[in-house]
Amino acid sequence: MSTITAILEADEDGTLHLPLPPEYKGGKVEVTATITPITAANPESTREAAAAALRLLSEMGTFREITDPVAWQREIRKDRVLPGRE
Repeated sequence: MSTITAILEADEDGTLHLPLPPEYKGGKVEVTATITPITAANPESTREAAAAALRLLSEMGTFREITDPVAWQREIRKDRVLPGRE
């Protein structure tokens, strides 16, 4: 059993998407949700939520294949001349 705390943004149709740790992919899971609307985010809570999301992605191994972040960014970026550069 894992406990995941996340702030999710609902799609236009009202659905939410929760990324699961690798050990739960491909199987059935039971989910218990507490839905609390967030009215106004202060910068500190936004920063904490972003840090928590990055920790979760790291724990899931999302970025383990990226050995050189600069090279990875160049590879995924569309080939275009950046403003002020040639």
